[in-house]
This record gives sequence, C-alpha cells and structure tokens, in this order.
Amino acid sequence: MLALRPLPQSDILGAVASGLCVIHCVATPLLFVIHTCSVTGCKEGSPAWWSSLDYLFVGITFLAVRQSAINTSKGWMNYALYVNWILLTLLIVNEKLAVLPIAEMWKYLTAFSLIGLHMYNRRYCRCDNPICAPQ
Repeated sequence: MLALRPLPQSDILGAVASGLCVIHCVATPLLFVIHTCSVTGCKEGSPAWWSSLDYLFVGITFLAVRQSAINTSKGWMNYALYVNWILLTLLIVNEKLAVLPIAEMWKYLTAFSLIGLHMYNRRYCRCDNPICAPQ
C-alpha cells in the first residue's frame, strides 16, 4: 500500500474541501445553467471541467478523512467520518448517474455534517501522539 505523508492539518483540509464542495454545488446552477440558458436555450449543462470538480473534492476529502481517522482519539469518530464520506460520495455519484431521485438537500446536509465532524475532531478528539489508542 502506498504510504502517504501525514497531513498535519487534515481536519482543516477536510472542512475547507467539504465547504468548497458545498459552494461548488450551490454555484453550479447560478453560474453555468443560467448563463447557458441565456446563450443556448438550456440545451447544455455545465462544462465538463466544472462537473469533474465533484470528484476532485471527493478525493481531497477522502485523504483528509483518512488522516483524521488515523489521528483521532475517539473510535466512533472513525465511523462517523467514513460513513459521512461514503454517503456524500454515493450522493454525488447518484446525482451524476441519475439513478434515484434524491433531493439536493441530502448532499448539502452530508457535506455540512462532514465539516462539523472535522471541526469537532480538531477541537476535541486530536491524538497527535503516535502511541495514542482510540477509545
């Protein structure tokens, strides 16, 4: 397995990446759909590079979740971080593939939950000592 260098501020990275993901999701219809509709009559969606940012955010947040889960002092935080990340990833993939009609609200709620978990972990669950064991 590829060993990654530790991310000393993984909770900050995770919270910022999740926040940028929310801003990206909110801005998509405002920036591109409205512009596209005014120019082409709503025949095209947002550009592919903009849509692919979702996957970039998923990758960055995975790295942050992984590192935060390693450095947390609470065992339940591992599960909470990974479950929220998996749920957010599934919601994003579902949106791209249009498998199930799920409200956008769930994606935002999950992203905000991930932000909150990173902030909580940073404040109350940090374990920077390598011999620290999860509780």
